[in-house]
Amino acid sequence: MSPLDVNALAQELSSAYANCQPIAVVPTSREGGLTLVDAYAIEAELARLKRTAGHYAVGRKVGYANKAMWRVLKLETLVWAHMYDDTVYHAQHGVTAISIERMYSPKIEPEIVFKLKGPLGPEAVEPAAALEGVEWLALGFEIIDCVFPEWTYQPADFVAAYGLHAALVVGTPTLVEPAMIPGLVEDLQKFTVRLTKDGELVEEGSGRNALRSPARSLGELAAAISRQPDAEPLTAEELVSSGTLTTSTPIAPGQQWHAAVEGLPLAGLTLQV
Repeated sequence: MSPLDVNALAQELSSAYANCQPIAVVPTSREGGLTLVDAYAIEAELARLKRTAGHYAVGRKVGYANKAMWRVLKLETLVWAHMYDDTVYHAQHGVTAISIERMYSPKIEPEIVFKLKGPLGPEAVEPAAALEGVEWLALGFEIIDCVFPEWTYQPADFVAAYGLHAALVVGTPTLVEPAMIPGLVEDLQKFTVRLTKDGELVEEGSGRNALRSPARSLGELAAAISRQPDAEPLTAEELVSSGTLTTSTPIAPGQQWHAAVEGLPLAGLTLQV
């Protein structure tokens, strides 16, 4: 894909999200198709457009943190996209509200969010090593949005469309002390999460749904980024949203969502949309 095509498609996707308009044909179904290499070039151009508009990246979100899907989709690892200062919100005392009125087809995902205290590279692929680079972790809600018909897309489309990232709400952080890491390695594999809407249970999930552990997802992200020659490595202060713990669930204005975990020292999170 030529630079002109990258720029044109980035502009098309940016405009679709900004104007809440659908895209009739996903890029991978168009003449010439779209590879993951192309998609990451588009993602980088979208990041450049955000900087031009006065915004900056504050971290990454992962996609396809389910290894069972890799063989089906011919993926070698998970995929990722940037998150930005105008899309990340920090809840006060575990409660916040955001507007989804300008989103096209939003869904909610409870996730574990990590804040890094230093660079993270391919040597941190194992959970314990990944956690050594973490300052804190928190429960979070990622809001994803899709302008493709009926949420039908391939991994390259996902990456090129901001990784479907629309917003991230971060709950109350828990500091990670070195002595906690062995226990967290175990607990991040086994903890459970309950997702409710307006007080009614929607779904129960587990840390195992995010690559068998959100810490493993974090390490795999660091390794995946290191294998992309033009990608900037994970650095201190970055936030990482490590993959959904449940299925993605449609949301609508006026709803109140709550997530609570068992098996981890994390406060619950409430979101009004």
